[in-house]
Amino acid sequence: MSFTASWRWPRGRGRGVGAPATGEPDSRRAGAAPATASPRSPHAALAEAQAIGARLPALLVAAEQVASTVAQGVHGRRRAGMGDSFWQYRAAVPGEPATRIDWRQSARSSRAYVREMEWEAAQTVCLWPDLSPSMRWRSTRQLPTKLERAELLLLALASLALRGGEHVRLATGAGRTGRVSGQHALARLGDQLLHAGALAEERDTSPGLPDPALELPRRSRLVLVGDLLAPPDRIEALFVRLSAMPVGCHVLQVLDPAELDMPYRGRVRFEGLEGEAPMLVPRAEDVRGPYLEALHRHQEALAALCRNAGFGLTLHRTDTPPQTALLDLHQALSAQRAGAPAAAVRPVGSMS
Repeated sequence: MSFTASWRWPRGRGRGVGAPATGEPDSRRAGAAPATASPRSPHAALAEAQAIGARLPALLVAAEQVASTVAQGVHGRRRAGMGDSFWQYRAAVPGEPATRIDWRQSARSSRAYVREMEWEAAQTVCLWPDLSPSMRWRSTRQLPTKLERAELLLLALASLALRGGEHVRLATGAGRTGRVSGQHALARLGDQLLHAGALAEERDTSPGLPDPALELPRRSRLVLVGDLLAPPDRIEALFVRLSAMPVGCHVLQVLDPAELDMPYRGRVRFEGLEGEAPMLVPRAEDVRGPYLEALHRHQEALAALCRNAGFGLTLHRTDTPPQTALLDLHQALSAQRAGAPAAAVRPVGSMS
């Protein structure tokens, strides 16, 4: 992203820290043209399904392990005082069970509608992951990519929510996605998440912020998980829209330690993951100070935007245990569910 007019670090659409030659870019090389969407062959679809099938079991096990660790001191339960009173009609989404459709209301129009109860709307957690190419980066093979850690945290949070009797919805594009609950809900959600990630990687067009047309159930809680390195004006426009909606929101910023510390020295070639040109820096240590100052200004701006919108904000480094971020996130969402103000934003000075 372009932190200041005089300092630009090349990466996707001007976002954040580029992958150096000494790092491990897990996506496409610098300067590569964005892939264009084309009809997928049955072979490609089968290969994707097999790849997802191979990843999903291990990811679910890891998510359940993280969730179980946090759940030892946290007991989710249904919110007292929430009844089965009618809340609203909403348009049915693909995959909606026929038993949930209100046929009398649907007969009055050309669309199918679901009769949503108050307790259902109030107990829905919506999860949005940043699936852009820059999330597929890590500074060393000993660390997960930012996307891998985001996937783990999203599914672990979903596990905690489902254990507490809540519904979970994956919000990965415009409109609504199906809500999951009950038996095998976490597996269905994990499958949706990995398919969305595979599609985004294939098309190479996923934005770093939610679609402006994103729809959310009233009184639900939204969790945004990504690196949040988009220009502050774009983030502000999104937050203004979200804060006008009757939903709670928490932002989980996932960053690689190299993005926070800029540890490189000597001659380093930085390569973008989202189509920008590479940049050769003769002495990386000379730009560390200006970079960290620019990053600090960005983090301060992000924290201020979250405070002004009433959103919570948690910063997570991929070299730290996921349980810490999950506990912070779960406590923040529990407070929102109880009607408490958003948790205080973690000071940006504690980035390291």
